[in-house]
Amino acid sequence: MDPATLDTEFELSRRHKAAVTTVAGLIIGTILLSAVAFLSKSYLHQQNNPLVDMGVRIVALILGLGSIVWRRTKFAPMRLQDIGSLEGGAGLVQTLEKTTLQLAILGASIALIGFIATLVTGNELYTYWAAAIALVVLVYSYPTKSSWIRTVERFGAQPTDKLSQS
Repeated sequence: MDPATLDTEFELSRRHKAAVTTVAGLIIGTILLSAVAFLSKSYLHQQNNPLVDMGVRIVALILGLGSIVWRRTKFAPMRLQDIGSLEGGAGLVQTLEKTTLQLAILGASIALIGFIATLVTGNELYTYWAAAIALVVLVYSYPTKSSWIRTVERFGAQPTDKLSQS
């Protein structure tokens, strides 16, 4: 094995572990927000606010659907092929990590917006359904190491190899 392959494998393991830890932490945080909303419902008093209601629903919908579009755009085969050709396996691993973290932050944002709406309106259901949407986004963005390895193997040509063939 050449040193570039070993570096890419090490980088893949390191970045994958960081991404998994972050996504798992945000999943736990989302569940904890729901628990806090459940435990605090006796301290909150209900205040109907149609403006907050509609705003939270629209923002959660846009962020939820936007995360799907974002992932499909960032992980499009043509884009990954270009990154692999220009930056090699290390660039692909960096892209995989960065996109995974961006999706996880979108999911956590949904949960946080729902929790804030619960604090504003006193209705804990905002936290529950926002947490459900956030968990779907977080599970959707959860990185599997096998998919990262397949992506790097498929698209991760070394940039020097491409230049020497020209």
